[in-house]
Amino acid sequence: MFEGVPSYPDYGRFWEIVEKHKVTQFYTAPTAIRALAKENISFVENHDLSSLKVLGTVGEPINEEAWHWYNDHVGKKNSPIADTWFQTETGGIMISPIPYSTPTIPTYATLPLPGIQLALMDEKGKELRGNQVEGRLTIKYPWPSMARSIYGDHERYKNTYFNSFENMYFTGDGALRDAVGYYRITGRVDDVIIISGHNLGTAPIEDAINEHPAVAESAIVGFPHDIKGNALYGYITLKETGEGRDHDNLRKEINQLIADRIGAIAKLDKIQFTNGLPKTRSGKIMRRILRKIACKDTSNLGDISTLLNPEVVEDIMEEAIV
Repeated sequence: MFEGVPSYPDYGRFWEIVEKHKVTQFYTAPTAIRALAKENISFVENHDLSSLKVLGTVGEPINEEAWHWYNDHVGKKNSPIADTWFQTETGGIMISPIPYSTPTIPTYATLPLPGIQLALMDEKGKELRGNQVEGRLTIKYPWPSMARSIYGDHERYKNTYFNSFENMYFTGDGALRDAVGYYRITGRVDDVIIISGHNLGTAPIEDAINEHPAVAESAIVGFPHDIKGNALYGYITLKETGEGRDHDNLRKEINQLIADRIGAIAKLDKIQFTNGLPKTRSGKIMRRILRKIACKDTSNLGDISTLLNPEVVEDIMEEAIV
């Protein structure tokens, strides 16, 4: 561990530490990977990373482009990536490949660890059995490290985690299970936006956007729309190579990429290019703040002083698309 940010004194900070201390296991968030991937590759190549044996990613679903950059340039295709899923409330990792044992697939957390029994549920509370299904991620049975309560508010604990599905712990996340039983986390269920009757998860849309060669990272939120009920607002940070590009053309290219990968229904009504996205110190994008800005509800953004980069919120508000 070190105090500070991975960009100071330069964008080689992580890799300098790996080389200096012969780090064998390196664990970070997709947000950090995307931020470093948009910088010159020399920041990575100038350091000896041969000590690395295992790479980890945590905090949010990792998009495919970031996964490949991490695998190719940091792990040199020799260090397996453990794409881990867990929550503070679970007390430990719940879904993860076992390095050098579980074959990995980009964007998939793969399989639950031994003893963890998962279920995918539909909106009516019915378990979705078999493979190639998508639903709400729940856990069937207790495990040793699970949270027992919320301090001073046990009722809230029960209502949050155990009221959605009978005798099951509801994680609040959506997930899909593929043909071989691997799990891919699709994002928070409350990040599903209903557009003209279609339920759209934000994670797959962000994944499509991040495939554009000029895009470093993105965050999608919904905002009210008179006709569609809701529409999509995209906050997008560009790589250095994309900063000189014509923004109108970029917007067209990004929406075409979304249409090709997901469908025209998922195209963004508003696209705002930003210098950065508001993040917690652990690297999570604060979509709650972005949602309020998109909905023109900025009277109470809450305490933003604890963010890693609180100054970016003011910049986004000033440039917000009306």
